[in-house]
Amino acid sequence: MIEAKQQDFSLVLGGPLFQLFRQAHLSGDGLQMLRRRVLVIAGVAWLPLLLLSAFAGSTHDTAAGVPFLHDIEAHVRFLFALPVLIAAELVVHDRIRPVVRQFVERRLVAPEDLPKFQQAIDSTLRLRNSVVAELALVVLVYTVGVWIWSYQIALETASWYATPDGARIHPTPAGYWYFFVSLPIFQFILLRWYLRFFLWFWLLWRVSRLDLRLIPTHPDRTAGLSFLGRSANAFAPILFAQAPCWPGCSPARSPMLDRA
Repeated sequence: MIEAKQQDFSLVLGGPLFQLFRQAHLSGDGLQMLRRRVLVIAGVAWLPLLLLSAFAGSTHDTAAGVPFLHDIEAHVRFLFALPVLIAAELVVHDRIRPVVRQFVERRLVAPEDLPKFQQAIDSTLRLRNSVVAELALVVLVYTVGVWIWSYQIALETASWYATPDGARIHPTPAGYWYFFVSLPIFQFILLRWYLRFFLWFWLLWRVSRLDLRLIPTHPDRTAGLSFLGRSANAFAPILFAQAPCWPGCSPARSPMLDRA
């Protein structure tokens, strides 16, 4: 039973969003259909912005301020960083599962501590599958996330997503989609990765409390734990994707966003 749980352990195969993707035929049980998932999510985030800005005539008209096609930040965020964050799930899934098995295969966990090791895995999986945790991320995105973008990051000059009016800016139709659909999608997926970072930390902390059979003279010079250091490479795509895009990289900050 414990061996089966180790084989099934994954930081990403769980949670309400994963189950929604499965029901919507955007993912299989093992994260299949990656291309379809990337196209749909990136399309929902970016394509309406193009269509709405084109309808308003702000795709390339510099007379109205910053046109949509000139907003490199938005294109990088939704056409590059967002797909990388989605594709990173497959990388983490494939590389982290063998790491968890190594604790038992290398006999670092004593037989009498195997039940405690399994409890650590079960605790991590419960947090991974928590509906409350992902709902909290949604609330965070639509409160703190919208506030940070509206008050601190959005351009205070005219652009494809907003027009200034004295001390406030008013979103365009494309801007409303940008503020309340596209950006929340990106922020939620990124925050969901932060939650997974915490889950990985939580599991390793629980395992560290066990009486591990470490070998000071092990040839890897880390008492037999060198595989943990290599596991950090699995998270490199997440760090790479978020670098230029969170919380934003606009050159100016805005006054209050008029939400009326």
